[in-house]
Formats: sequence, C-alpha cells, structure tokens
Amino acid sequence: MTSGTTRSKRTKRTTAPSGSGPGPGSGFGSASGSASCSGSPSDPDPAQPSSAPSPSPTPAPRTTRRINPRRTGTGTGTDTGLPHRRWWTPYLFLLPGLVMVVLFSLWPFVNTVILSLTDAQILRGGRFVGLENYGRALDDPDFWTATVNSVVYLAVVVPCLVLLPLALAVLVQRKVPGIGFFRSAFYTPVIASAVVVGLIWQWVLRSDGLVNTVFEKLHLISGPVPFLTDSSMLLVSAMIVTIWKGLGYYMVFYLAALGNVPASLYEAAALDGAGAVRRFLSITIPSVKPMMLLVGTLSAISALRVFTEIYILGGESGGPGGGARTLPFLIRQVGLGFAGETGYAAAVSILLFLLTLAFSLLGHRLSKGDEQ
Repeated sequence: MTSGTTRSKRTKRTTAPSGSGPGPGSGFGSASGSASCSGSPSDPDPAQPSSAPSPSPTPAPRTTRRINPRRTGTGTGTDTGLPHRRWWTPYLFLLPGLVMVVLFSLWPFVNTVILSLTDAQILRGGRFVGLENYGRALDDPDFWTATVNSVVYLAVVVPCLVLLPLALAVLVQRKVPGIGFFRSAFYTPVIASAVVVGLIWQWVLRSDGLVNTVFEKLHLISGPVPFLTDSSMLLVSAMIVTIWKGLGYYMVFYLAALGNVPASLYEAAALDGAGAVRRFLSITIPSVKPMMLLVGTLSAISALRVFTEIYILGGESGGPGGGARTLPFLIRQVGLGFAGETGYAAAVSILLFLLTLAFSLLGHRLSKGDEQ
C-alpha cells in the first residue's frame, strides 16, 4: 500500500506542467519537475545514480614574461632557462692569460725598444739619442765578433741537432728487449740542469780532466789539449755540450713523427728489394721532413740564445780575451755592473731579435715551400 502510494505521487510529480505561471504551486512543481528529470540531489533516485557534471573552476589568465635580448645575450625574446650572460663573459676567462702576456712579454719588449733609443745606464736615466746605439753597435768590433760566433755556433749545431736525433730515434724505435732503458738514458741530459751539465763537462775537458788524462795514457797526445783555454776550442766544446744536451729532447720529436709513418710503406719497399739505407732515404726522411724543419727552426733559435755553456766553461770573460763571446754573452757583459749601459745593451738585444726573426722566417718559408 505504501509502495503504490509513493509510486503514484512520483508519477504525478513527473507529469506536472513545467510551463505554469508564477506562484508557489507552479514554482514548486517546476523546480521539483526539473530536479526529478535531471536527477538533482534534491530528490535523488536510489535506482539511478546522478550523472550531472560538477562545475569546473575558472582558469587564471596566463601572463607571458618577455626577456630582454641584451640581458640574455641571445637574439630571441623567449626565456630559454639559461643563466643570463653578458657579452664580455668569455673575455673574463682570457683576462689572466692576457695580463701575463702583457706584463711579462709585451711590455718588456716595448720597454727594450724604448731603452735602445736612449743612453740610459744602470744608476741613472737616459736621454733620447735616436739610432745612435745601433750605429755604435755596427761600428763595434766586439759586436761583430759575437755575431760571427753566434752564426758559426748556429751553422754547426743546427745540422747536428737535425740529423743525429733522427738517427737516434730510428734506433730506439725498434722493439727489442731493454730499449726502454736506452730511451731513458738518452733523455736524462734534457732534465738535468744546464749548470750541472756545464760543471760536469768542465771537469771532463779541463787540462787535467778525464779526456786529457785518457789521451795521455794512450799516448795519443804529448800535452793537454786546450779545450777551455783556447777561444776556438772553447767554442767547439760549448757546441759539443749543446748537442749532447739536445739529442734526447729532439729525439722525442722524431719518435712522435715516426709513429705516424705507415709500416706498410717499409714492408712494400722491403718486398721490392730496398735495403735499410734506401728505406731511410726514400721513406723515413720524406715522411718526417716537416718535423725536420720544425727541429731546425727551434734549434736555430736556441743556438742564437746560447749563454750558459760558454759562461760555465769559459768564465765571466767568455774565454781568453772574450774570443768566444756570443751575442747574449755580450748583452750581459755590457748591460750589467755599476757602469752598465742598458741603452746600448737594449740595442744589441733588438739586433739579436731581428737576427732570430730572420732565421725563423726562413724556416717558415722553407716549410711553406715544402707543403706546396
């Protein structure tokens, strides 16, 4: 009875007119009819769940932030998420190196050029004299003696340091037992101090040294050879020390170059009947020719700057009467002391620089011609 009554009331509510005029009855009927048809929570139907969607929140308006291209360092106006960079940021990493180059290379060179145009001395400033120091150097016999010694030193040392380390590198390149010991032994003079090396050779070459003693015991000489007391012999002795010390250094250069030569070239030449000398002349030398030019340029620059060997072997005078002086030795001799003429020493330094630059450009010209 109760179930029937409830069903009839629900039917009446469903079929009630929804377009009735205003009034309490019609308003209730309209509201309840709409709620009943749409399944609103005001009159839930236990047999049918509610399917009405819940109201979604209104989205907030989006804001676009524009990026200033000048601040980001890029040409776009979008935010890439990267930290802001200034245009001068990369130069901050170059600044320490640039400061070192300017303070210890560029400024000393400029100061030397300025000093060469003055008559400055150690204990007083100088006045501008123009090219007077250069004219004095060209008229100075000591300058020409030192220049000739430097050029002769270069002419003897450079060919030896180009060819001997190459032959040494070819020998130690072979993979035989114990070859590592010989590589280390040949490189040991490179890491030794130049002063220590000079003192050792002074003990070996002096009048009662090892060489003269052995020669006298073998009756090869009647008297001691003046290795350190004759200007010419002193210069030759210094050349021997320079070559001995530089062999291992340039040997490493040639070992690196020989490692890039294909082994198939040697195998093909051996199959064609080429001997060891022929393979060396036809394969090894052409393959390492660029390295030979580099070694020649570096050894020429080092030969023009030689000082320690002559100073240790010949003393402060540069041999008897200064006959073994080179340009660096002359610069040191005229520029130091209470009466040192720094202006004249600076002029000789600039002339040495020009001479070194000439040989460097010659080596560069030869390397460019070889590439073409």
